[in-house]
Amino acid sequence: MRKGAMILLLIISLTANLYLLAVQQPVKDEQVQLLQEQINSLEAENEVLDAQISQDNVSLQSYASQVDFYRQQVNELRASMGLSADGYEGSASLQAPAVYQSVEEVIDGPFIRQIVTEKGSLMNISVEVDQGKGRVLVETKPLMGVVFQDAANTAVFVAQNMTGANLMVSDTIFSITAPGEVPAVDGPSAGALMTLIMISAINNEQLNDSITLTGTIDQYGHIGEIGGVLEKAQAAKDGGKQLLLLPQENSQLVQYTYAEKNIGGFSIIERRPVIIDAKPYIEENIGIRVEYVDSIEDIMYYAFDGPKSNAP
Repeated sequence: MRKGAMILLLIISLTANLYLLAVQQPVKDEQVQLLQEQINSLEAENEVLDAQISQDNVSLQSYASQVDFYRQQVNELRASMGLSADGYEGSASLQAPAVYQSVEEVIDGPFIRQIVTEKGSLMNISVEVDQGKGRVLVETKPLMGVVFQDAANTAVFVAQNMTGANLMVSDTIFSITAPGEVPAVDGPSAGALMTLIMISAINNEQLNDSITLTGTIDQYGHIGEIGGVLEKAQAAKDGGKQLLLLPQENSQLVQYTYAEKNIGGFSIIERRPVIIDAKPYIEENIGIRVEYVDSIEDIMYYAFDGPKSNAP
Protein backbone atom coordinates (compact mmCIF):
# COMPACT_ATOMS: atom_id res chain seq x y z
CA MET A 1 0.00 0.00 0.00
CA ARG A 2 2.76 2.40 0.95
CA LYS A 3 4.71 1.51 -2.18
CA GLY A 4 1.65 2.21 -4.28
CA ALA A 5 1.17 5.59 -2.62
CA MET A 6 4.84 6.51 -3.12
CA ILE A 7 4.68 5.50 -6.79
CA LEU A 8 1.53 7.55 -7.20
CA LEU A 9 3.21 10.60 -5.60
CA LEU A 10 6.26 10.15 -7.83
CA ILE A 11 4.05 10.01 -10.94
CA ILE A 12 2.21 13.16 -9.84
CA SER A 13 5.54 14.94 -9.18
CA LEU A 14 6.97 13.99 -12.58
CA THR A 15 3.76 15.04 -14.29
CA ALA A 16 3.83 18.41 -12.51
CA ASN A 17 7.46 18.99 -13.48
CA LEU A 18 6.75 18.14 -17.10
CA TYR A 19 3.83 20.54 -17.05
CA LEU A 20 5.95 23.35 -15.58
CA LEU A 21 8.64 22.77 -18.18
CA ALA A 22 6.05 22.83 -20.93
CA VAL A 23 4.62 26.11 -19.59
CA GLN A 24 7.95 27.80 -18.89
CA GLN A 25 9.62 26.93 -22.20
CA PRO A 26 7.38 29.19 -24.31
CA VAL A 27 7.96 31.98 -21.78
CA LYS A 28 11.72 31.56 -22.08
CA ASP A 29 11.45 31.46 -25.87
CA GLU A 30 9.45 34.68 -25.81
CA GLN A 31 12.04 36.33 -23.54
CA VAL A 32 14.89 35.29 -25.84
CA GLN A 33 13.00 36.58 -28.86
CA LEU A 34 12.27 39.87 -27.08
CA LEU A 35 15.92 40.31 -26.12
CA GLN A 36 17.02 39.55 -29.67
CA GLU A 37 14.60 42.16 -31.00
CA GLN A 38 15.99 44.71 -28.55
CA ILE A 39 19.55 43.86 -29.61
CA ASN A 40 18.61 44.26 -33.27
CA SER A 41 16.97 47.60 -32.52
CA LEU A 42 20.03 48.86 -30.63
CA GLU A 43 22.33 47.76 -33.43
CA ALA A 44 20.19 49.64 -35.95
CA GLU A 45 20.23 52.77 -33.76
CA ASN A 46 24.01 52.45 -33.42
CA GLU A 47 24.40 52.36 -37.21
CA VAL A 48 22.28 55.51 -37.52
CA LEU A 49 24.36 57.29 -34.85
CA ASP A 50 27.60 56.27 -36.57
CA ALA A 51 26.30 57.72 -39.83
CA GLN A 52 25.28 60.94 -38.08
CA ILE A 53 28.71 61.28 -36.45
CA SER A 54 30.42 60.78 -39.81
CA GLN A 55 28.17 63.40 -41.38
CA ASP A 56 28.82 65.82 -38.49
CA ASN A 57 32.58 65.39 -38.92
CA VAL A 58 32.28 66.16 -42.63
CA SER A 59 30.14 69.22 -41.83
CA LEU A 60 32.66 70.50 -39.27
CA GLN A 61 35.48 70.20 -41.79
CA SER A 62 33.36 71.98 -44.40
CA TYR A 63 32.54 74.82 -41.99
CA ALA A 64 36.20 75.16 -41.04
CA SER A 65 37.14 75.49 -44.72
CA GLN A 66 34.47 78.12 -45.24
CA VAL A 67 35.67 80.10 -42.21
CA ASP A 68 39.25 80.03 -43.50
CA PHE A 69 38.05 81.23 -46.92
CA TYR A 70 36.09 84.15 -45.48
CA ARG A 71 38.95 85.11 -43.18
CA GLN A 72 41.27 85.24 -46.16
CA GLN A 73 38.77 87.41 -48.03
CA VAL A 74 38.56 89.82 -45.08
CA ASN A 75 42.35 90.03 -44.81
CA GLU A 76 42.68 90.75 -48.51
CA LEU A 77 39.99 93.42 -48.27
CA ARG A 78 41.74 95.04 -45.29
CA ALA A 79 45.03 95.06 -47.21
CA SER A 80 43.41 96.62 -50.30
CA MET A 81 41.93 99.39 -48.10
CA GLY A 82 45.29 100.09 -46.49
CA LEU A 83 44.11 99.11 -43.02
CA SER A 84 46.62 98.09 -40.35
CA ALA A 85 47.42 94.40 -40.24
CA ASP A 86 48.76 94.47 -36.70
CA GLY A 87 47.37 91.56 -34.66
CA TYR A 88 47.49 90.47 -31.06
CA GLU A 89 50.53 88.75 -29.65
CA GLY A 90 50.77 86.77 -26.44
CA SER A 91 51.09 83.34 -24.87
CA ALA A 92 49.91 81.40 -21.83
CA SER A 93 49.89 77.83 -20.53
CA LEU A 94 48.34 75.69 -17.82
CA GLN A 95 48.17 72.01 -16.92
CA ALA A 96 44.86 70.22 -17.44
CA PRO A 97 43.66 66.94 -15.90
CA ALA A 98 42.72 64.19 -18.33
CA VAL A 99 41.46 60.61 -18.08
CA TYR A 100 42.76 57.68 -20.09
CA GLN A 101 42.10 53.94 -20.11
CA SER A 102 44.75 51.49 -18.96
CA VAL A 103 44.43 47.92 -20.29
CA GLU A 104 46.10 45.09 -18.38
CA GLU A 105 46.18 41.51 -19.62
CA VAL A 106 45.87 38.79 -16.98
CA ILE A 107 46.60 35.13 -17.71
CA ASP A 108 44.03 32.88 -16.03
CA GLY A 109 44.87 29.28 -16.90
CA PRO A 110 44.29 28.78 -20.63
CA PHE A 111 42.49 32.14 -20.88
CA ILE A 112 43.72 35.74 -21.18
CA ARG A 113 41.52 38.39 -19.61
CA GLN A 114 41.75 42.15 -20.15
CA ILE A 115 41.21 44.44 -17.18
CA VAL A 116 40.35 48.01 -18.22
CA THR A 117 40.74 50.78 -15.64
CA GLU A 118 40.49 54.56 -15.92
CA LYS A 119 43.38 56.67 -14.65
CA GLY A 120 44.05 60.38 -14.43
CA SER A 121 46.99 62.35 -15.75
CA LEU A 122 48.01 65.98 -16.27
CA MET A 123 48.68 67.28 -19.76
CA ASN A 124 50.29 70.58 -20.72
CA ILE A 125 48.15 72.99 -22.75
CA SER A 126 49.65 76.20 -24.11
CA VAL A 127 48.49 78.85 -26.56
CA GLU A 128 50.34 81.34 -28.72
CA VAL A 129 48.64 84.31 -30.38
CA ASP A 130 50.61 85.91 -33.19
CA GLN A 131 50.04 87.92 -36.34
CA GLY A 132 48.38 85.83 -39.00
CA LYS A 133 45.15 85.23 -40.88
CA GLY A 134 42.62 84.52 -38.13
CA ARG A 135 43.24 80.78 -38.09
CA VAL A 136 42.82 78.45 -35.11
CA LEU A 137 45.44 75.70 -35.17
CA VAL A 138 45.89 72.79 -32.79
CA GLU A 139 49.04 70.71 -32.35
CA THR A 140 48.83 67.66 -30.12
CA LYS A 141 51.11 64.87 -28.99
CA PRO A 142 49.60 62.27 -29.26
CA LEU A 143 46.83 62.46 -31.87
CA MET A 144 43.84 64.78 -31.67
CA GLY A 145 40.15 64.13 -32.29
CA VAL A 146 37.62 66.30 -34.13
CA VAL A 147 35.72 67.19 -30.94
CA PHE A 148 38.87 68.69 -29.43
CA GLN A 149 39.34 70.94 -32.47
CA ASP A 150 35.73 72.11 -32.13
CA ALA A 151 36.34 72.93 -28.44
CA ALA A 152 39.38 75.02 -29.44
CA ASN A 153 37.28 77.05 -31.89
CA THR A 154 34.64 77.67 -29.22
CA ALA A 155 37.34 78.74 -26.73
CA VAL A 156 38.67 81.37 -29.14
CA PHE A 157 35.14 82.63 -29.84
CA VAL A 158 34.33 83.06 -26.14
CA ALA A 159 37.72 84.65 -25.39
CA GLN A 160 37.14 87.25 -28.10
CA ASN A 161 33.74 88.09 -26.64
CA MET A 162 35.17 88.38 -23.12
CA THR A 163 38.09 90.61 -24.09
CA GLY A 164 36.65 92.49 -27.05
CA ALA A 165 39.69 91.47 -29.11
CA ASN A 166 39.49 91.19 -32.89
CA LEU A 167 41.61 88.23 -33.96
CA MET A 168 40.92 88.45 -37.69
CA VAL A 169 44.61 89.23 -38.34
CA SER A 170 45.97 86.93 -35.62
CA ASP A 171 46.61 83.20 -35.60
CA THR A 172 45.85 81.16 -32.48
CA ILE A 173 48.01 78.07 -31.98
CA PHE A 174 47.14 75.60 -29.21
CA SER A 175 49.79 73.04 -28.27
CA ILE A 176 48.86 70.02 -26.16
CA THR A 177 51.44 67.60 -24.82
CA ALA A 178 50.19 64.53 -22.95
CA PRO A 179 52.22 61.81 -21.19
CA GLY A 180 53.17 58.74 -23.18
CA GLU A 181 50.51 56.56 -21.55
CA VAL A 182 47.72 58.76 -23.01
CA PRO A 183 46.95 57.28 -26.47
CA ALA A 184 44.93 60.20 -27.88
CA VAL A 185 43.56 63.63 -27.00
CA ASP A 186 39.88 64.22 -27.67
CA GLY A 187 36.68 65.39 -26.05
CA PRO A 188 35.43 68.83 -24.98
CA SER A 189 36.43 68.76 -21.29
CA ALA A 190 39.45 71.07 -21.79
CA GLY A 191 37.32 73.76 -23.44
CA ALA A 192 37.04 75.92 -20.32
CA LEU A 193 40.78 75.78 -19.66
CA MET A 194 41.62 76.66 -23.27
CA THR A 195 39.31 79.67 -23.01
CA LEU A 196 41.07 80.78 -19.84
CA ILE A 197 44.59 80.62 -21.25
CA MET A 198 43.34 82.36 -24.41
CA ILE A 199 42.07 85.27 -22.31
CA SER A 200 45.38 85.31 -20.43
CA ALA A 201 47.34 85.48 -23.70
CA ILE A 202 45.21 88.30 -25.13
CA ASN A 203 45.34 90.41 -21.96
CA ASN A 204 48.96 89.48 -21.11
CA GLU A 205 47.73 88.67 -17.60
CA GLN A 206 49.56 86.16 -15.40
CA LEU A 207 47.71 82.98 -14.44
CA ASN A 208 47.73 81.33 -11.02
CA ASP A 209 49.51 78.06 -11.89
CA SER A 210 48.62 76.43 -8.56
CA ILE A 211 45.15 75.73 -9.92
CA THR A 212 43.75 73.50 -12.62
CA LEU A 213 40.27 73.02 -13.99
CA THR A 214 38.10 70.84 -16.14
CA GLY A 215 34.84 71.55 -17.91
CA THR A 216 33.27 72.06 -21.30
CA ILE A 217 32.36 75.53 -22.54
CA ASP A 218 29.63 76.71 -24.87
CA GLN A 219 29.38 79.86 -26.97
CA TYR A 220 27.80 81.73 -24.06
CA GLY A 221 30.67 81.00 -21.66
CA HIS A 222 28.73 78.44 -19.60
CA ILE A 223 30.82 75.67 -18.02
CA GLY A 224 29.40 72.19 -18.63
CA GLU A 225 29.58 68.73 -17.09
CA ILE A 226 32.50 66.33 -17.61
CA GLY A 227 33.36 62.74 -16.67
CA GLY A 228 36.13 61.14 -14.65
CA VAL A 229 35.87 63.58 -11.75
CA LEU A 230 37.69 61.46 -9.17
CA GLU A 231 40.46 60.42 -11.57
CA LYS A 232 41.06 64.04 -12.57
CA ALA A 233 41.07 65.17 -8.95
CA GLN A 234 43.69 62.55 -8.09
CA ALA A 235 45.83 63.63 -11.06
CA ALA A 236 45.62 67.26 -9.95
CA LYS A 237 46.64 66.31 -6.42
CA ASP A 238 49.53 64.14 -7.62
CA GLY A 239 50.67 67.01 -9.88
CA GLY A 240 51.01 69.39 -6.94
CA LYS A 241 47.94 71.53 -7.65
CA GLN A 242 46.26 73.26 -4.72
CA LEU A 243 42.86 74.02 -6.22
CA LEU A 244 40.62 72.14 -8.65
CA LEU A 245 37.76 74.00 -10.33
CA LEU A 246 34.83 71.73 -11.20
CA PRO A 247 31.63 72.49 -13.14
CA GLN A 248 28.66 73.17 -10.90
CA GLU A 249 26.91 70.38 -12.79
CA ASN A 250 29.46 67.93 -11.32
CA SER A 251 28.64 68.86 -7.72
CA GLN A 252 27.14 65.42 -7.05
CA LEU A 253 28.85 62.05 -7.18
CA VAL A 254 27.25 58.61 -7.19
CA GLN A 255 28.83 56.14 -4.79
CA TYR A 256 27.63 52.59 -4.12
CA THR A 257 27.11 50.80 -0.83
CA TYR A 258 26.76 47.05 -0.51
CA ALA A 259 24.27 45.32 1.78
CA GLU A 260 24.09 41.57 2.41
CA LYS A 261 20.73 39.84 2.65
CA ASN A 262 19.91 36.27 3.61
CA ILE A 263 16.97 34.90 1.62
CA GLY A 264 15.98 31.25 1.88
CA GLY A 265 19.41 30.27 3.13
CA PHE A 266 21.17 32.12 0.30
CA SER A 267 23.37 35.19 0.80
CA ILE A 268 22.60 37.99 -1.67
CA ILE A 269 24.73 41.14 -2.06
CA GLU A 270 22.66 44.18 -2.99
CA ARG A 271 24.30 47.31 -4.49
CA ARG A 272 22.66 50.62 -3.60
CA PRO A 273 23.50 54.03 -5.16
CA VAL A 274 24.15 56.95 -2.81
CA ILE A 275 24.35 60.60 -3.93
CA ILE A 276 27.12 62.59 -2.21
CA ASP A 277 28.52 66.12 -2.47
CA ALA A 278 31.68 66.04 -4.60
CA LYS A 279 33.51 68.92 -2.88
CA PRO A 280 33.75 67.55 0.71
CA TYR A 281 34.31 64.00 -0.55
CA ILE A 282 37.26 64.98 -2.76
CA GLU A 283 38.76 67.32 -0.18
CA GLU A 284 38.59 64.64 2.54
CA ASN A 285 39.58 61.56 0.53
CA ILE A 286 41.95 62.96 -2.09
CA GLY A 287 43.24 66.05 -0.34
CA ILE A 288 42.83 68.87 -2.84
CA ARG A 289 40.65 71.95 -2.47
CA VAL A 290 37.61 72.09 -4.76
CA GLU A 291 35.44 74.99 -5.89
CA TYR A 292 32.45 74.88 -8.23
CA VAL A 293 32.21 77.18 -11.26
CA ASP A 294 29.33 77.87 -13.59
CA SER A 295 30.77 80.44 -16.02
CA ILE A 296 34.06 81.67 -17.45
CA GLU A 297 33.75 84.69 -15.13
CA ASP A 298 33.81 82.35 -12.12
CA ILE A 299 36.99 80.73 -13.44
CA MET A 300 38.66 84.10 -14.03
CA TYR A 301 37.95 85.03 -10.41
CA TYR A 302 40.17 82.22 -9.16
CA ALA A 303 42.68 82.11 -12.01
CA PHE A 304 43.75 85.74 -11.96
CA ASP A 305 43.08 86.83 -8.39
CA GLY A 306 44.34 83.65 -6.75
CA PRO A 307 42.30 81.11 -4.74
CA LYS A 308 40.35 82.71 -1.93
CA SER A 309 38.15 81.38 0.84
CA ASN A 310 35.05 83.28 -0.28
CA ALA A 311 33.83 81.80 -3.55
CA PRO A 312 31.66 84.00 -5.77
